[in-house]
Parts: sequence; structure tokens; C-alpha cells
Amino acid sequence: MNPLEELYEVRDRLITVLAAVAGVVLIGTVGYRLLERWSLLDSVYMTVITLATVGYGEVHPLSDGGRIFTILLILGGIGVMTYAFSTMTAIIVEGDLSTAFKRRRMQKEIEKLSGHYVVCGGGHAGGVIAGELKKTGRAFVVVDKDKEVLAQMAERIGEKGFLAIEGDATADETLKRAGVERAAGVFAVLAKDQDNAFVALSAKGLNAKARVVSCQKELGVRDKLFRSGADHVVNPEFIGGMRMASEMIRPATTGFLDAMLREKGTTVRFDEIAVNEGSPFVGKRVEEVKGQRGGDPLLVAIQIGQLQYDINPTNAREIRAGEKLVVIGDSDGIARLRELAGS
Repeated sequence: MNPLEELYEVRDRLITVLAAVAGVVLIGTVGYRLLERWSLLDSVYMTVITLATVGYGEVHPLSDGGRIFTILLILGGIGVMTYAFSTMTAIIVEGDLSTAFKRRRMQKEIEKLSGHYVVCGGGHAGGVIAGELKKTGRAFVVVDKDKEVLAQMAERIGEKGFLAIEGDATADETLKRAGVERAAGVFAVLAKDQDNAFVALSAKGLNAKARVVSCQKELGVRDKLFRSGADHVVNPEFIGGMRMASEMIRPATTGFLDAMLREKGTTVRFDEIAVNEGSPFVGKRVEEVKGQRGGDPLLVAIQIGQLQYDINPTNAREIRAGEKLVVIGDSDGIARLRELAGS
């Protein structure tokens, strides 16, 4: 449900409760005024103490008609008051109102985002992706149907900066709420391949420039995911098999990568920096940005095509517009280098 609609629902429930209570009080007041000819204050007072069942005595002696009316008022009014108190308890004590306001605030924060990432799926893979995005300083929004899954993710990776949408990631409306039209990329990591295909199709329909990376659960669906709009498809079983083989035959290399990913004191990563037209890096030599000083990000390769790389380029090589620099370093250093590149 849209956060604004959720607030409207809470508002409507409050209005219904107040209207029901006001209606019963009005009926009681008018009844005592007509039957007993009491003053307005006496009639209101008698109605309130009757509905509240506080056990006070009658304001004035009641006629037979007044007693019958009081019986009916008690029988009808107690039900209304019970409904009112239970509804108010649900809204205030159980946190319906605070939850609605929290989701509305979160939606407003999402509406301010641009160039962020949308993670569709809050399972294990989605949690790993969200954790990595947070570590490397990228803004993201997680989308999942299960609010318990979202709560567990928020607890695991930290509430600060965690933005989430509870809803169906395959629906256009949900993706719009996540800001997919302004997003830089979408991760499709739902439990079923057909759902990931729907996410890719919807995301590309709403934002053709967004890069979509999809998870592949079953064999034989890779091409279908690409046809649905995915820019890249990842098969966890294949990656897992390759990792196990690497762990056996090149343990030092995998150990280095593990240490880089799991080190808590610093966030060292391989990353990329786009060199766009007009970037200060255009025309510069590699040695000027290679990271020869200690602590600077190290330039290890330059992407010159879709799958073409100039690995360990020479110091004299000039950097050209449209290329991407593949670097390794801590996230702060990479962020500074990206700023210098105007990326």
C-alpha cells in the first residue's frame, strides 16, 4: 500500500471512531433533553458518565421513559465505546500511526534520490548486495513483499540509510515508488526466474538507461532473461563452482579477495570510474592517475570496449573519453578520484 494511502486509511479509521463516539453522545444528550427536560450540561454529563460506566449516581431522578432510554444507551453505547477504545489502541499502542508516518517519511526520502540502485528481493542475495552498496557509499532502495524480511535486513546492515518499499517488485507502481525512473541500476534477485524477468522488463520499460543485473535460478533461462531486458545475468551456482575451484588451486588469490571484502577496518574494493567527455582526465597520461603514491587508488586496467581491457597500461598511455578506469583502493580514495575525474 502506498504510504500516503496508509495515512489516509489511519485518518479514516480515526474519523470513523470519533464520529461514532460523537454520534452516541449526541443521541444521549438529545434523548435526555427531550425525555427529562434537563439542561444541556446535565444531559451531556449524564450521557458521558453512562457511556464511561464510572458508576456515578443519576444527575436527577429519572422517569420510566428515561430509565428505558438509559438502558438502551448503555447497551448500544458500550459496544461503540469498546470499538472506539480497541481501534485507538491499535492505532496508538500497536504503532499503526507511527508506522504510517515512518513509511511516509521514507517515501519522501526516496523521492529525493537520483542515480541510486533498486534491489528487488530481500533474501540472502539482496542482503549481501545492500550491504555492499552501503559499504561503498551508494544510495539504494530495497523492495520486497515481506515486511519481516525487510525488518531483518535493516537490523543486519543497519537502520541508518536503509530505505525500503514493501510491495510487489514486478509491479510498475511499486518500482515507481522506489524511484526506478531516476535509478542508475536495478538488481533482480527474486526467488523465481519469471519474477526476475518481469522486473527486468518493467524496469527497462520505465527507465531504458538503467542497468539491470538479474539472478539466474534455473538452467536454460539465461537467454530469456536477456530478452526481458537484463543487461547482465549472474548464475550463483556457476559462480559458486568457480569459487570452490579457485579456493583449491589458487588459495592465496582467493584469500586476498576474501580479506579485501571482509576487512572491517577499511573498505578496499575494485571499482570503476567513467571518463566522460569534458573530464579533466581526458588526455592525461596513466602515470598521472595511476596511484604511485601510497594510499592512492591503483589503476589496474582500462576498459576500452564492451569486453576489451587494457590491463596494466603503460605510464605514457593517454586516457580517452568514453573509457572506464578499473581501480583498486579504499572507498574514500576512490570517491576522491571519481570527483577529480568529474564522474
